[in-house]
Amino acid sequence: MMDFIMVPTIMAIITLGIYKLFELFVCKKERLMLIEKMGDKYVPDAACMPKLYGNFSFSALKLGCLLVGMGLGLLIGFVICTSAIPGYLDKDVDNWRVYRETVSLVYGACVLSFGGIGLITAFIAELKLSKK
Repeated sequence: MMDFIMVPTIMAIITLGIYKLFELFVCKKERLMLIEKMGDKYVPDAACMPKLYGNFSFSALKLGCLLVGMGLGLLIGFVICTSAIPGYLDKDVDNWRVYRETVSLVYGACVLSFGGIGLITAFIAELKLSKK
């Protein structure tokens, strides 16, 4: 059913993997060059140490809320389609062509809407957690 998206998805994954591999090697060379350049001149100072408690990232929260929202959107889309479209769960192929566009519209709208709601929820949670 989703055969049209498999080739671009696989190509995107392969391209991203190759890019990250090159980035890993380039960054490693840059770090080694910086370490050699600094030599023994660098003395770590307590004031220069990074503060780990202040550099907290909310990317896991954003991704989690986005995925929960998308999953909820798929579930709500399925419920809407089963209740509103007659014969949705039947295997009648002749009648299915009439409702194909409606079903794709319902699923897409629900996934995007609930994904957006999930991101808004993550934003609000991030604001509340950053104030503490």
